Amino acid sequence: MVPSASTAPRRAGVTAVHSLHRFVFTVPDLDEAARFYEAFGLDVRRAPGRIDLHTFGHPHRWGTLHAAPGRKKLQYLTFAAYADDLDALRQRIAKSGAKEAPPHPLADAPGLWVRDPDGTHIQVIAADKVSPATRDVSVSPPPPTPGKGAAPSRSKAGKARPQRLSHVLLFSPDVPRSVRFYSEALGLRLSDNSGDIIAFMHGAHASDHHMLAFAKSDAPGLHHSSWAVPSIEDVGIGMQQMEDAGYKEGWGVGRHVIGSNYFRYIRDPWGSFAEYSAGIDFIGADDEWIPQDHPLEDSFYVWGPSTPDYFIENHESPARGG
Repeated sequence: MVPSASTAPRRAGVTAVHSLHRFVFTVPDLDEAARFYEAFGLDVRRAPGRIDLHTFGHPHRWGTLHAAPGRKKLQYLTFAAYADDLDALRQRIAKSGAKEAPPHPLADAPGLWVRDPDGTHIQVIAADKVSPATRDVSVSPPPPTPGKGAAPSRSKAGKARPQRLSHVLLFSPDVPRSVRFYSEALGLRLSDNSGDIIAFMHGAHASDHHMLAFAKSDAPGLHHSSWAVPSIEDVGIGMQQMEDAGYKEGWGVGRHVIGSNYFRYIRDPWGSFAEYSAGIDFIGADDEWIPQDHPLEDSFYVWGPSTPDYFIENHESPARGG
């Protein structure tokens, strides 16, 4: 359920966006994109020249993919704010030194537009809060019945169906610069980092440990979108259903240190990833979270398989050609 404006959490005296509203990127083949995200467990809705990504049982549109020739490319992010914060946010953005920009050519709704330091279009709109207001409740498996184990047979295990978008991770040539921009312009807050290699940011008005993250690369780009599922069981079922659908490349199942979530990343047809995520840390509107600078070698994951070499490739980098 999306909280109403009167019940949504709010940090007193703070002007900031409250949600990552939507991500938008382009791919050369929408049919291939639809197959991938349908197998992943999303409610994929087709429209002329694009597909929209929903989660079953939720009215919100979390992502949009448009058709465009060439390799996939991140086009823009939309963040949402409380309506009575929009004027103050416009002033905050101007104070940060960012200048308002024309709407992105693929924009389909009015809003305030700027570009981040890497050139990515950012839209801010007034909309309901869709980042979580409370910590997700993990679903435990049912107890075994006499004479039968708790695990279902494989044919009756069901499908993983994500409940909502948790976050996106972007590549950036300058991670600290990106953190400064999103902090000063949009009011996001640093959760944790590992030097200048990776950083995670949360919303001041309650969110997962991160709604936005950055990893160092030679160019901007989209690394992954992360989707919340109820439990580690769903993470494993998601891994299996994607392998059964032919999407065998990825990383996990494992557990992260930063954010604490269980994960399985599935490599998509364009070299980026969609993540099943369960049990991520939550930062409430009244929580005083103290960021930690973690040593990279001791903070990537607690347990899980070795990271594949292709996991850190940026397929939007000009260095890859194409």
